[in-house]
Amino acid sequence: QVQLIESGGGLVQAGGSLSLSCVSDRTYSTYAMGWFRRAPGKEREFVAAISWNDAVYTADSMKGRVSVSRDNAKGTVDLQMNVLQPEDTAVYYCAATDRSPYYSGTFYYPRPTEYDYWGQGTQVTVSS
Repeated sequence: QVQLIESGGGLVQAGGSLSLSCVSDRTYSTYAMGWFRRAPGKEREFVAAISWNDAVYTADSMKGRVSVSRDNAKGTVDLQMNVLQPEDTAVYYCAATDRSPYYSGTFYYPRPTEYDYWGQGTQVTVSS
């Protein structure tokens, strides 16, 4: 079982920045870590993901505004978000797949069902 703990959410004004962090004891041995979000009344949405070899995948709606990084020594995956807008208000979730770095199949980073473990989420609120 993998535990994921998010932190860094909060209230920020439009145009501001926020950094989220996810702590896991398996960042070094998992094929990919992802960030998703769910706004009130909406479905869960892909934000960004990072593979075991640091390849980054970003949702089109977030390109140019987010960056993802991982520190295997610390067991963290960070999501830096800039130029936040009220429509970015959501609960943000960290996710991890159970596949090892040696997985040779196709991995669909934006697909929530590819991930086996989820954090409790952290609230991000952007005021106008």
